[in-house]
Amino acid sequence: MVIANAIICDIDGEKKADIKIKDGIIIEIGSSLSDTTVVDVNGAYLVPSLIDTNVRLNDSVLNSKNIDKVSKEAKNGGVGHIVLNSDSTPSIDNEVVLEFAQNTLSNLSGANVDLMLNALKEDMTLSNIAILLKSGAITVYMSTIAKNNIAIKIAEYVKMYDVTLFCKAEDNSLINSGVMLDGDVSSKLGLAGIPELSEVLHVSRMLEIAKHFDIKILFKSIASPRSIDLITKAKKDGIKVSCEVSINHLLYCDEACEGFNTVAKLNPPLPSKDDMYKLQTSLKNGEIDILTSLHQPSSPVNKEVAFYDASYGSTSIGVSLPLYYTKLVKTGLITMSDLVKITSFNPSTSINKEYGAIEVGKKADFVVFDITKVTKVKDDSSLFNNEELVGKVSYL
Repeated sequence: MVIANAIICDIDGEKKADIKIKDGIIIEIGSSLSDTTVVDVNGAYLVPSLIDTNVRLNDSVLNSKNIDKVSKEAKNGGVGHIVLNSDSTPSIDNEVVLEFAQNTLSNLSGANVDLMLNALKEDMTLSNIAILLKSGAITVYMSTIAKNNIAIKIAEYVKMYDVTLFCKAEDNSLINSGVMLDGDVSSKLGLAGIPELSEVLHVSRMLEIAKHFDIKILFKSIASPRSIDLITKAKKDGIKVSCEVSINHLLYCDEACEGFNTVAKLNPPLPSKDDMYKLQTSLKNGEIDILTSLHQPSSPVNKEVAFYDASYGSTSIGVSLPLYYTKLVKTGLITMSDLVKITSFNPSTSINKEYGAIEVGKKADFVVFDITKVTKVKDDSSLFNNEELVGKVSYL
């Protein structure tokens, strides 16, 4: 099959070309290619499938129905690969739960799904990391609520198996009672706040652990520009760290919580307006390595309640590519090639894979993205509900 008149965009930039595929492999890229089947995409983008490394299931309940649902939703948004968070119910912290989850993956019709393991059990003791990695978990997840002696043991396992530590920087004593960012808006609403320092303190701590053990750490869903400053400096010093930021935190601030809007109750909490703009500047400067939808759906019974009692999370994975293009590329914050880097290439390296390039000899793992069409968001649990986005995803 030949896909004709495409704008191929990957980490190396954009070019207009035809692409020839045989048995799922790209065998030729050029002009005026021919085959028995030719599909003219009329100038639509061909981009590598997106990878989202921060995805949760409905109400964080781990079952086959929820996995299948999120897999299909992801594919609709141009996401071909997702990594499920392990702090689910039940948590992926033992062989029985891991095997149960793995048994659901072979029959998926949407995006491919990988599983991380939770390094901490409910009682804050260490899970059997070695066994879980050998059994197919793709990476290790740790919240910094872990004490130093446990964090050091986790780091030793991460180094031994040469995987990336997915790290959520948070302070248990500072997040327990808070429900949004500590600041003027939380004071006005009379809601307990979570200080920015909760994240920054533990980013600093884990940077020292990364340096000492010479391990790779991906800091999950960073919300503080100060954290990004610390991570950026660490990278320059040769420490193997990277940061992930959600589209929600780039485009919304804590003011979205006004009116006790539970859709804006996120973990980590939305930043202040000034910090939101600083995050955008960090994105433009190439200091943010990975972009995520931070997909965390909740049933209405857990969202349509008082703000304090409501579950965390919002949804947008089903419109990921149109959303990213409209809000980040079309506005000039980043280029389309930059977008591919932070949504495909960089996420893939965090799980020891290599995607993001459309080249001869590689698997034809890409989506067609037509920017002459529109995607309408119809999702009450999304911060972007009722918006009209530029572009539509399709598959060949």
